[in-house]
Amino acid sequence: MPILIHDTYARAKRVFQPADPSRVTLYVCGPTVYSYAHIGNARPVVVFDVLFRLLRHTYGAGHVIYARNITDVDDKINAAAAVQGVDISVITEKFAAIYTADMAALGALPPTLQPRATAHIGDIIAMIERLLANGAAYAAEGHVLFDTGAFADYGKLSGRSLDDMIAGARVEVAPYKRHPADFVMWKPSKPGDPVWDSPFGPGRPGWHIECSAMIEATLGLPIDIHGGGHDLIFPHHENELAQGRCADHAETYAHYWMHNGFLTLDAEKMSKSLGNVLLVHELVKQVPGEVIRWALLSAHYRAPLDWTTALIEQSQRTLNGLYQALRDAKLALSDTSDVGPAARDARSMWVRERLEGFLEAALNDDLNTPRAFTLLAETKDQLREALNRGDRAEIGRLREILVQSGGLIGFLQVDPDAWFQGGVEGELKTRVETLIALRAEARKAKDWALADRIRTELIALKVEVLDGPGGTATWRLRD
Repeated sequence: MPILIHDTYARAKRVFQPADPSRVTLYVCGPTVYSYAHIGNARPVVVFDVLFRLLRHTYGAGHVIYARNITDVDDKINAAAAVQGVDISVITEKFAAIYTADMAALGALPPTLQPRATAHIGDIIAMIERLLANGAAYAAEGHVLFDTGAFADYGKLSGRSLDDMIAGARVEVAPYKRHPADFVMWKPSKPGDPVWDSPFGPGRPGWHIECSAMIEATLGLPIDIHGGGHDLIFPHHENELAQGRCADHAETYAHYWMHNGFLTLDAEKMSKSLGNVLLVHELVKQVPGEVIRWALLSAHYRAPLDWTTALIEQSQRTLNGLYQALRDAKLALSDTSDVGPAARDARSMWVRERLEGFLEAALNDDLNTPRAFTLLAETKDQLREALNRGDRAEIGRLREILVQSGGLIGFLQVDPDAWFQGGVEGELKTRVETLIALRAEARKAKDWALADRIRTELIALKVEVLDGPGGTATWRLRD
């Protein structure tokens, strides 16, 4: 089954056909690195990480180029640098590193390319010069603006009329504009702000032109897929599209447009003024990143998602259930010798067929992660039935399909024992394992009083001992 994508521009699902299957291109708008990312910022990262994984699985890891930019020059960055009395690079380097680590904690693969706006000033200037030469831009009072009247298709991506777009957006009013919707591509820098020389005068780029120039410089136009949050459709992506097409009179800027839905917090829009912003940097200290990832993918990516405590708790329980099934399978197969080549080949063929069914029923259908979650749950239930029957061959097959299916969307790749031990390291882990070993010796010697005292000490450490058929098998931290 081919991959189906809901194309924002076409307002319909379309079969995905890359221009060149040996070089599939994906661009997603990345962060403006002036502060910590909140959970709403993380949703597109996780959504398009699933798409990246699917494309790599379908076309080969070496044939997919995924670029996610970093905006490292912006009014908010300048303001933060001014407050601290440092160069903007101090702010951007710090928060770019934090962002990268936080997204990795959510299981996001690093993009192939991560272009930064300040590294592409030359490309930005060159694109602006072409737009001026093509009559799609004009200079006024030290600014260079895009002339929206020069692009007949302006508004087709968002599906709004020009008047509606102006009414529904914060449009900067300026006497030098030919039309209220015209937007700045180059502007004079304020005193103390970063400044670059250009044929239009000293200044810095506007936000929209940065992405257009970086896409052209790193991926080439047109690209296969352009992604981002629903809030970027207008004005950012609408303006990107206009610039990219007018720069070279091209018919296409991106063959497919994908946008994820909004995320709310307890049914309210997140807002710093309301004090209800949840930072990923803090969440990953409280909850495993895989749990946060599960919660972010629990609704279809185009649907709104309400972030609640109940959602996190349910995601934790669901993942615990999946990992428990994997751990029980690990124990059931721990004393099983490896199967022969014929049996291994048959199992591999069965797993491949199941994986294709998983893709066809879920991911290939416009990244239907809720359906993927249902299929994982069904596989877990089948594995539990095989465990109850003691069918080792079936246990092995189902464990493998559960791990591989989960891996397609970024789950179940941690050793199940490590999952339940919560990443405990250092002195606590050494103490727990020492106590468990002593308890095993006490039980072997039938010193039940000592074994019970050790178990009580382990309970005080919030450790649950899991005894297997051959004695103590492993342990887990209590919830």
